[in-house]
Amino acid sequence: MASGGGADFGGGPAAEAARLRERVDYHLRRYHALDEPEISDAEYDKLFDELVALEAAHPELATPDSPTQRVGATPATKFAAVRHATPMLSLDKCNSIAELEAWEQRCQRLLESGDESRDENVEDSDGPRYFCEPKIDGVAVSLLYRDGRLARAATRGDGESGEDITANVATIRTVPRRLADEDVPAELEVRGEIYMPISRFHAFNEAAAAKGERLLVNPRNGAAGSLRQLDAAVTATRPLAMFCYSAGGEADWQDGRHSAVLTKFKRWGLPVNPEAQAQPDLEACSRYIDALLAKREQLDYAIDGAVVKVDAFALRRRLGQVTRKPRWAMAYKYPAEEASTVLEGVEFQVGRTGAITPVAKLAPVFVGGVTVSNATLHNMDEVKRLGLRIGDTVLIHRAGDVIPRVSRVNESLRPANAEPVRMPSACPVCGAAIVRAEGEVVARCGAGVRCGAQQRERLRHFASRLALDIEGLGHKLVDQLVAKNLVKSPAHLYRLTQEDLEGLERMGPKSAANLLAALEASKATTFARFIFALGIREVGETTAAALAARYGTLDALLAADVESLQEVDDVGPIVAAAVVAFFADAANRDLATTLHEDVRIRWEVPPPSSTEASAGNEGPPLAGQTWVLTGHLESLSRTDAKARLTALGAKVTGAVSKNTTQVVAGPGAGSKLQKAEELAVPTMDEAAFTAFLTRHGEQNTEAEQHEQHEQHEQHE
Repeated sequence: MASGGGADFGGGPAAEAARLRERVDYHLRRYHALDEPEISDAEYDKLFDELVALEAAHPELATPDSPTQRVGATPATKFAAVRHATPMLSLDKCNSIAELEAWEQRCQRLLESGDESRDENVEDSDGPRYFCEPKIDGVAVSLLYRDGRLARAATRGDGESGEDITANVATIRTVPRRLADEDVPAELEVRGEIYMPISRFHAFNEAAAAKGERLLVNPRNGAAGSLRQLDAAVTATRPLAMFCYSAGGEADWQDGRHSAVLTKFKRWGLPVNPEAQAQPDLEACSRYIDALLAKREQLDYAIDGAVVKVDAFALRRRLGQVTRKPRWAMAYKYPAEEASTVLEGVEFQVGRTGAITPVAKLAPVFVGGVTVSNATLHNMDEVKRLGLRIGDTVLIHRAGDVIPRVSRVNESLRPANAEPVRMPSACPVCGAAIVRAEGEVVARCGAGVRCGAQQRERLRHFASRLALDIEGLGHKLVDQLVAKNLVKSPAHLYRLTQEDLEGLERMGPKSAANLLAALEASKATTFARFIFALGIREVGETTAAALAARYGTLDALLAADVESLQEVDDVGPIVAAAVVAFFADAANRDLATTLHEDVRIRWEVPPPSSTEASAGNEGPPLAGQTWVLTGHLESLSRTDAKARLTALGAKVTGAVSKNTTQVVAGPGAGSKLQKAEELAVPTMDEAAFTAFLTRHGEQNTEAEQHEQHEQHEQHE
């Protein structure tokens, strides 16, 4: 079936309706049955709305099989069909509070015009109360429990029937195989959304990229594809989770309200989204929608909006439903995070370690709240997997602050003159040969630090916030320093003079003096930041902190071998080999020792002696502990707090569990603080946390206090 122009239906409303039905049906199947969407959600919504409007203007054109009369698409034939006892409906949508208010007014008119008397058990004398929850961008499923045990799981499919995916869903840890408590109904249908947590999605893709395996396109597609694996053992390897949001049908146990249902769900052990909340009126719903959007980037799951539902079942019954959606619920859609555009070219950038990265140059497109013109392509294996050609129409995905990436190619729109993407034979910056080590997916410039691009990126990394945090040393200034041959390595930064800097573009006496002061202030740092700043391949901030805590001194780290390095948390054979190889290079070793003479290491814990470092007899004070940070910290950034805890030996995670040692809760702490209280996990506020760091030697240096004072004055 064609997806672009489709068949030639001639002219007139009937022909246009047929054309739209074909296109909508095609994209429905790509999305629901094949898990291979070609267009963004926003583009699909536009097509669907065009068809709805056309059929509304010409009712005689509506057909029983029109996609406006059903939900989803016909399920694929890989699994046994399952008939839903109660249809799984879709939701109507809106994009503004004004539209939400109009929906409420429609509900009020319907309730006031009804002949049925008001249910005495419903307390909504002034109108319906509401329940709000995040609209998870995942896969809708139905779970059937018989006598408290999971008997069947099915996809939504076309709303009337779906596919039996019981074996796959049974592998998901957050889905209970058996419900708790004795008051569980003999037969219970639970509906919810299966999703892939964003952090685990990225971890999965990082591991896949390291092995040269196929990457998942985005969390939603990752969840959909995982659930449709014929081998449940494959699904078991995928990081899936679930939130339950309703029950199928109505029964006495539901106590008359949707909110009561979710309360029972939680008691029975079913996972319910902690952000789901009852609201007294539409104004409160509006505040909820805004607050949820504000924290969208902090959530560990993808959402594309918020759902507002009438809470009382008696009112839901009176409001009823239309063909494909209930009248008592509305989905408030947030700005789209996917959009289609054209690939105009590919540039190859050289990174700090010489990695050659293809970058897509795109026709500018607005997605995820920003205009995007570049997107990462990772490596040539990913380009090959996508089947990408210059001139292709591509789907761009951007979530939060994540770098936009090309998720799919629409080959049906490929122009005849589309050109393949080819890796250059020489470094685009210095002209050195490009090499690709056996077993690696990344190609690299073979010139090392002799390459100007690698020099620049190494300096940028050294000055970055998580490394030496040199304020004022931006990209353009680094480019000038390298171009004028003033700086070739990070050690040269501390040899710069006022005269050197005043000779640069847009660098007057005051700016030069400020940069020299920032360079001096950066010398007061931690050993963990120092290690990270060196730019050792495979060593990120967490690994750098673990190395600092384990070895304590540069001499001990220089003497470490592959075997001893692998005894450190988060260090495996690849990382250990990278550390040894880095210090085996004479230039790197000289750089480390020279810089070590320049900086003033301040210790989070007393540095162990060389004997202790070798034997590992004395660990950091928080070794073996797991901490969680939640809410907004005002005295220091979340990144700094994590770095300091890690340097003290703690593992900092994003989720609260029974294994969590301590939760630090700043202002605005929400579900994580609630979970900590439920599990009796110790908590502390920001004042107690700051005092804790002070007791463990984390007092600010005089230079830091001066810098913070200046930053505060600039802010004021």
